[in-house]
Amino acid sequence: MRVVIVTESFPPDVNGVAHCTLQTARHLVDRGHDCVVVAPAPAPGNAAGAAAPCPLVRIPSLPLPGYPQVRVALPSRRVAAAIAEHRADLVHLAGPFVLGVRGMAAADRLGVPAVAVYQTDLAGYARTYMGAGEAAAWRRVRSVHAAADLTLAPSHTALRDLQAHGVPRVALWPRGVDTVRFRPGRRDEALRRELAPDGELIVGYVGRLAPEKQVELLAGVCGLDGVRVVVVGDGPSRPGLEQALPGAAFLGCRTGDDLARVFASLDLFAHTGPFETFCQTVQEAMASGLPVVAPAAGGPLDLVAHGRTGLLVPPRDAAALRDAVWSLSADTALRAAYGAAGRAAVEGRTWTAVGDRLIGHYTDVLSSRKAVPAA
Repeated sequence: MRVVIVTESFPPDVNGVAHCTLQTARHLVDRGHDCVVVAPAPAPGNAAGAAAPCPLVRIPSLPLPGYPQVRVALPSRRVAAAIAEHRADLVHLAGPFVLGVRGMAAADRLGVPAVAVYQTDLAGYARTYMGAGEAAAWRRVRSVHAAADLTLAPSHTALRDLQAHGVPRVALWPRGVDTVRFRPGRRDEALRRELAPDGELIVGYVGRLAPEKQVELLAGVCGLDGVRVVVVGDGPSRPGLEQALPGAAFLGCRTGDDLARVFASLDLFAHTGPFETFCQTVQEAMASGLPVVAPAAGGPLDLVAHGRTGLLVPPRDAAALRDAVWSLSADTALRAAYGAAGRAAVEGRTWTAVGDRLIGHYTDVLSSRKAVPAA
């Protein structure tokens, strides 16, 4: 089939939407489908990142005020032109918010079915950045996704939230993980000695450093004896976090095999954000054989089996997070058991398996369109 993916983010951006879109495009091409990606242009001078597996249409963009790492596409006729010129059978909208809305409108005008992938908790972001606006954010989500033939939610929590707020035609589509890249065998003892020269337990966080991630909750973990906190990622909160997390090592943005080496060299993974619709870094940590401590909210509820692959703690509870880490720090055998169980749990969640599920959703949408008699 001929597919146009309209995405709010694409490499060299480093985030869940960009990574998922790249993996989706690769899988479609590998399965013999004809794919085009439409995405905002990166910042001038930014490296190209991973090579696109298919033609890539870049739309002029500007940095989001206060968060320059995020680029917002400007109005452009290129979106509709790309869909029309590709003679798309289906339009895939990745995290539609700005560019995706234009893609939705173009698909509707051209009579092309659209599948929208829900990936960002806009209501949670509204609470974090504005202290209000949650209802308006859900109105925006509902208006965008209601126009799609199908909306795909990455977790059961996200699916229930969408349905509760009136979004029709919702199905579950989780994310894949590269279990070859992320694996326990990448553990690097030299890196461990560099990060923890006195043999400390290494507790890692990987992700964007932004207010909604609430990484400052790790402050209590930084105060634990014999524990070294390692933070991987970048974002507008980094300067404040370097003050809030005394003794933590900040490694900046890491990708690819380098990121996998860091993951496998940790002893425990701790996630702090309460607004995750999926939480890919938790899945990558599990693939790396790590026990996980994460909030009992959103995507981690689907990923972490409490008491089997890690521990779930109340969201935004710094004391509970600290205590969970402390309880695992003293039990090497339990950490190993959780890590082994986590690796086993994700071994079947490859991008190939997940990509085939996506193609199944596409096929269902196209069949439904054909089954509707012409007006």
